[in-house]
Amino acid sequence: MPASPRRLIARAPQRVERDTVDLALDDGSSITVQRVRDPRARRLKLSIDERGPRLTLPPRASLVAGERFLAEHRGWLQAQLARHQAAGDCGPLDPATSTRLPLRGEDVPLHWSEGRYLRIERREDGVHVQLPPRAPSAASLARALRAFYEAEARADIGRWLPAYLPGLPRPPRTIRLKVLSSLWGSLAPDGSVALDIALVLGRPSAFEYVLVHELCHLLQANHSPAFWREVEQRFPAWREEREYFHREGRRLKARLRGLLG
Repeated sequence: MPASPRRLIARAPQRVERDTVDLALDDGSSITVQRVRDPRARRLKLSIDERGPRLTLPPRASLVAGERFLAEHRGWLQAQLARHQAAGDCGPLDPATSTRLPLRGEDVPLHWSEGRYLRIERREDGVHVQLPPRAPSAASLARALRAFYEAEARADIGRWLPAYLPGLPRPPRTIRLKVLSSLWGSLAPDGSVALDIALVLGRPSAFEYVLVHELCHLLQANHSPAFWREVEQRFPAWREEREYFHREGRRLKARLRGLLG
């Protein structure tokens, strides 16, 4: 008995499927593109963010069609990669080449010196990195830089938080600093707040807005008009800071990921 026509139709995926594909660029190099088959997608789409290039395929698009689409947009992708790098995407700290470090909306001077142990600290004239005679590994330097950024972020939070606690039903259970892929902050059901370490790279007012945003979720666990009224009452300039993230957010996340390797 011949198969039912319905069975001959490929079944569309019910969940997001991910893999990668390598694309040769015009300059002879190659880049790995994340390929995502999304059941919600309606068309082929190529995008790039701090995690790299991404090709989105609708459920019934063939892999051949996706690869053809990639090849047709090779020039666009290469231009976008160059733009992201020029916008400030940088690599790990290197004593031989790193002279400035992003912090609180500025690129502050970076000073290197020799000492008994690895240490990174903020002083009036910039950030000082003390290296032991035996050079630390790149991973050790990245861990020290992350700890430095976390300490600077916690110092900012410690200055701002007391002013916003009155009027809340309870203080946040804890505040954790993480490297977040897309969000800037979140509030867990247990009252714990997570904030992106990259916030301390940007301007302080934007960081403060994200803190206020998450604290207001202790009052309204949604983004309803009532929630935004709570934000407005505590931080009237929130629209300007949200626009700042639209302009600078991807660059800040990319810089942190590059610095931490």
